[in-house]
Amino acid sequence: MKALFTVTGRGMGGDAITALNIASALEKRGFECEFALDHSAPGILLKKRGIDWHRVRIPQAGGHAASRLKLLKAAFRTLRAVYETGRLIRKIKPDVVVGVIGGGAVVGCLAARITGVPAVGVLITPTDARVCTRLNRNVALPESSLFGKDAEGVESVYSPISPDITLGDPERAIQRMPPEFDPEKPTIVFSSGSSLFRMMAEAAVKMAESDLSANITVVGHPLREEYGRMVDREGIINLGYIDWVSDLYSLADLVVLSDDGVMVHEAIAMRVPVVALRGVKYGRYHNMGAVFRGAVLETDLDGIDGAILRALEASDDMRRAAEAYSGDVMGSADRIAEIIEEEAVKSVS
Repeated sequence: MKALFTVTGRGMGGDAITALNIASALEKRGFECEFALDHSAPGILLKKRGIDWHRVRIPQAGGHAASRLKLLKAAFRTLRAVYETGRLIRKIKPDVVVGVIGGGAVVGCLAARITGVPAVGVLITPTDARVCTRLNRNVALPESSLFGKDAEGVESVYSPISPDITLGDPERAIQRMPPEFDPEKPTIVFSSGSSLFRMMAEAAVKMAESDLSANITVVGHPLREEYGRMVDREGIINLGYIDWVSDLYSLADLVVLSDDGVMVHEAIAMRVPVVALRGVKYGRYHNMGAVFRGAVLETDLDGIDGAILRALEASDDMRRAAEAYSGDVMGSADRIAEIIEEEAVKSVS
């Protein structure tokens, strides 16, 4: 059987990772998986895996931060995008369409409905929740307002991660570190995902200027050049965009992350204590502290130094709390694959 993934974003962050991890679980079930990204997406993560992809229009409205004007403009772009994706579906004839997050979910599920192909939406935004739940079966990830709710046709599942995340090697990470890395100090990783946002850069700078003796390590391609200049300074190890997160996590004593996305789940799977910095991405807040109680400590920027100190002191307890969630997180990709397979069977039965 064949699955087509319509994926929002640039093909280099959490949206693409989500799609790739689900696809990997599907391939173990015998599926052939193909991907569609927006025409403008560089698709770095797919390129690194030697994966070709289809190019269609997949509008973005800004996810949880979308304004009414952005939503209206995205709605007009979506009409053309659905037509274009519908043509792709008719051409490659998938047994199921998997719409992944935001615009990718909306366009994929609408195009699948028009072409009569089963679909599954992977949801995290208010817009994909409103649209896709009227069309087909869906999976709500923790960032979605539907997560944990008793909604018909919607199952709540942790964000899918790759089992390979647990194969990280701290020695490989140390070998890639610059000379200023001190293996005798604790290592704290700051990341807002594939892109470095201002607030995460500010948090790293604040800790670099504090009395804390640690390797302050920053990961992510600066969303704006000025954010990169902020962290290119003494006291911060700026790694930029990397594809060896599993090695880095295996070395980390603590990770400071935005309160969304795959990276929090990867840290939980590896039992690494997490400090979730609220409001990093356009003021969004997803309450990861409630999703992973005891394993994630939340804070605003003003309280980052105190939160990090508390997390370091409670490190053992936080690792034990993460262990309680780790198994379910590790099994999330396979559960989503199972749901997709159940829908795909409908097209051949």
